[in-house]
Amino acid sequence: MRFARDNSLSLFFGALLLLALVGQSFTGHNVYNQDQLAHGSEAISYGRYLVSSHFGAAVLENWQSEYLQFVLFIFATIWFVQRGSNESKRIEDIGLESKQKQRIGRYSDGRSPAWARPDDWRTRIYSNSLLLVLVALFLGSWLGQSFTSWTDYDADQREHGQPALSWGRYLTTAHFWERSLQNWQSEFLAVVTMAVFTIYLRQRGSPESKPVGAPHDETASSG
Repeated sequence: MRFARDNSLSLFFGALLLLALVGQSFTGHNVYNQDQLAHGSEAISYGRYLVSSHFGAAVLENWQSEYLQFVLFIFATIWFVQRGSNESKRIEDIGLESKQKQRIGRYSDGRSPAWARPDDWRTRIYSNSLLLVLVALFLGSWLGQSFTSWTDYDADQREHGQPALSWGRYLTTAHFWERSLQNWQSEFLAVVTMAVFTIYLRQRGSPESKPVGAPHDETASSG
């Protein structure tokens, strides 16, 4: 029970992720087969659909946009601030911050991660490890999305008697960028909304909100 309590946030959203993926797979399978039958093609099994480009593209185009949001938000919040927002650091902390504030090298303690203590190349890598991993996840999911969308697009092209495209050519099409940008703009909207709303609005008990009585211009405080 203690493990569940201490990890309840990740367990809660992990369960929601699995439920949403299962729901998407069933509804996507149904929509795909309806389209197949409408075009005189054969329906496919649920198992076959799970490994299809149609399902892969639908999943990965959302994942890559989420990772892109995190990459840009984490990088931007190093150098950019929003006065009064809980999503921003304090105005005076713009930049990479001092070694003392970041508890690097001689400012670390016995509980600090091992690579935060030596203040050498290991510390430099660890200091950027979150951004490096998220960039890798974004590039991997974007690459996966581009290939699955390409194969799904080519299958549709052949079905309608149109010429197939190379992967490189597909990356320049409006089809690819329309599917990418419709997800990107929603992620950027979410960030802007949170950054501005947390200036003036509150949610008691949430670390994503300032304390209820905090003044509007108080920046980077948590309730």
